[in-house]
Amino acid sequence: MASPEIDALTQALSRLPGLGPRSARRAVLHLLKKREVALAPLLRALEQVNERLSVCSNCGNVDTVDPCSVCSDTRRDDRLLCVVEEVSDLWALDRSRLFPGRFHVLGGRLSALEGIRPEDLGIDRLVARIAAGGIDEVVLAMNATLEGQTTAHYLAERLETYPVRITQLAHGLPVGGELDYLDEGTLAQALRARRPVS
Repeated sequence: MASPEIDALTQALSRLPGLGPRSARRAVLHLLKKREVALAPLLRALEQVNERLSVCSNCGNVDTVDPCSVCSDTRRDDRLLCVVEEVSDLWALDRSRLFPGRFHVLGGRLSALEGIRPEDLGIDRLVARIAAGGIDEVVLAMNATLEGQTTAHYLAERLETYPVRITQLAHGLPVGGELDYLDEGTLAQALRARRPVS
């Protein structure tokens, strides 16, 4: 039997994505056995991120600086803007190093069942970025779910009056799939085969 503090740590870890109760127990045991080389550095890293965590005022990414490191990267093409649902989608696309432009995180997707409306997302900020000019192409990189495609269709309609080319990822993505779980080859093919939204 573990102490209440160790149980609380195990329960906290088991709530993380990809970690169930057994994996959390193994992680806690590892942290306790390797206290100096695993637990102490993890605690310091968590404290630093907790103290400095911020949401990028430009794109909606999560980072420890504002603007985020993606927005601060001068090598990126300002004329290309990729719109994603969540920060995890931005990270997945950025990890592939295949998209040279900028990003915009909506913070979710439209969903009548969940009561998520356009005003609940970062759509007005997106429209303002496009209205400011300098963007030639907007890539709608929504997940291949019903809600994701509904969001893409809504965005295409909202943006059709602006002088930008609107494209979306190719439909080689698995239906119901999420960008964060796709391999780099699938992401590369989807980015290369993007097409105009009709």
